[in-house]
Amino acid sequence: MKRVFLFVATNLAILLVLGIVLSILMPVLGVDSSSNAGLLVMCAVFGMGGSFISLWMAKWIAKRSVGAHVIESPRNRDEQWLIDTVRRQAESAGIGMPEVAIYDSPEINAFATGANRNNALVAVSSGLLRQMTADEAEAVLGHEISHVANGDMVTLTLIQGVLNTFVYFFARVVAQMINRGNNNAFVYIMTVMAFQAIFGVLASIIVMAFSRYREFKADAGGANLAGRQKMIAALQRLQANKAGSQLEGQLTAFGISGKPAMAGLFMSHPPLARRIESLQGK
Repeated sequence: MKRVFLFVATNLAILLVLGIVLSILMPVLGVDSSSNAGLLVMCAVFGMGGSFISLWMAKWIAKRSVGAHVIESPRNRDEQWLIDTVRRQAESAGIGMPEVAIYDSPEINAFATGANRNNALVAVSSGLLRQMTADEAEAVLGHEISHVANGDMVTLTLIQGVLNTFVYFFARVVAQMINRGNNNAFVYIMTVMAFQAIFGVLASIIVMAFSRYREFKADAGGANLAGRQKMIAALQRLQANKAGSQLEGQLTAFGISGKPAMAGLFMSHPPLARRIESLQGK
């Protein structure tokens, strides 16, 4: 229920802000929504703007959606180890020290998020701390630090924003062509929704392809920061666990493991076997 409330409240706030931005921007650019130029501007504001506002709010949303406890003053040996390991890896990767957090969950997982590489958040589940060795956990942290150092959050947001813009735009252009001469607003809206769903599926294939690519890069980064054998051991531990990610929304893409999908094209993470083989040089 808490996650649903945050999702609804966040999206309403984003729509309100973007509506205000659009009402100011359209007169400044001298375009109106009845023209293709005006339609493209409107779609860009909502497509790009929504993605980047979500990125800007990502840390705040992440902390509240999973109930993460940010470690400000380590309370025990595990928390001190987490802080020390993340600090050492962040320095090696050339990024600012991220916030470090723990969230209560039985799953073995961790994620990174944040609007820039010098102001990120790295969070690990309590299940990971209980079920992984120190070497395996170190490799997982290296994987997440590599996501931050590679700028994956910003790049994925940019790709998603561009694709959202064209999904919104072409769905409306096609709907206008189909409904030309028909003034039935209901039919137009339903046509837009249908094509938005179709184009959205196609766009998600592109997003997921990039997501899978950057997982290989983050694995390689984790291997550089913690050691290749540690990274392989961490992935093998996840493979033996066989439990998919319980993270939701954008956090899924930046977890150490992803959710199973009916088709490989829609998976945010490559199969663990392939990731292990890549590290082994096969």
